[in-house]
Amino acid sequence: MNNHKLEIACFNLESALIAQEGGADRIELCDDFSLGGVTPNYGTVETARKLIAIDLFVMIRPRGGNFIYTRDEFEQMKKDILHFKDMKVNGFVFGILNDGGSVNKEQNKTLVELAKPFPCTFHRAFDVSQNLSKNIEDVIACGFKTILTSGQTKSAMDGISQLSALVNYSNGRISIMPGGGVRSSNISLLKEKVNTSFYHSSAIIKNNLADLNEVKLLKQKLG
Repeated sequence: MNNHKLEIACFNLESALIAQEGGADRIELCDDFSLGGVTPNYGTVETARKLIAIDLFVMIRPRGGNFIYTRDEFEQMKKDILHFKDMKVNGFVFGILNDGGSVNKEQNKTLVELAKPFPCTFHRAFDVSQNLSKNIEDVIACGFKTILTSGQTKSAMDGISQLSALVNYSNGRISIMPGGGVRSSNISLLKEKVNTSFYHSSAIIKNNLADLNEVKLLKQKLG
């Protein structure tokens, strides 16, 4: 597989502009680095869409913490997707679990349908879910195009064997995107061992901002 691409998780507009300048293929735009990313505000996305020419995916996550949402939170997620669709974003990133760690098929499918024709990524809620093979089948059944995962470990490097197994298990039915501690120092090994289409990094070295040189190095090493 020679077509390796880079997604940069950006927690502010400045990072998104740095990621674009550095040659990233796609941006995952969210807010609040300390919470691991939540839904960005409408103004940020509106401005980003004007300034960002590459693909712009938006995280739909109403709060930090677990991935089990109340009725009101779920309604907010639906509203946010509709609002961002009007802004002509390119895709969405979210994931909803049931109590106990299984994939909430009904709610996820509702959001995936609402997001159409834009593709959806199931984010790292996957890493706190249980029963990997069942959950990957459920995520595929919901209509997601990509799973962002560290292989259910602290980092993609720790989960490298699980990531490789997930790629083999999914057999092209869904894209497995390694994320979690992905840096220019380890992306070559990840590419070699996992060999998937997209790789995910925040490219943050300090100050919660993407680092231009790191983005360039990541992209260069993906080839």
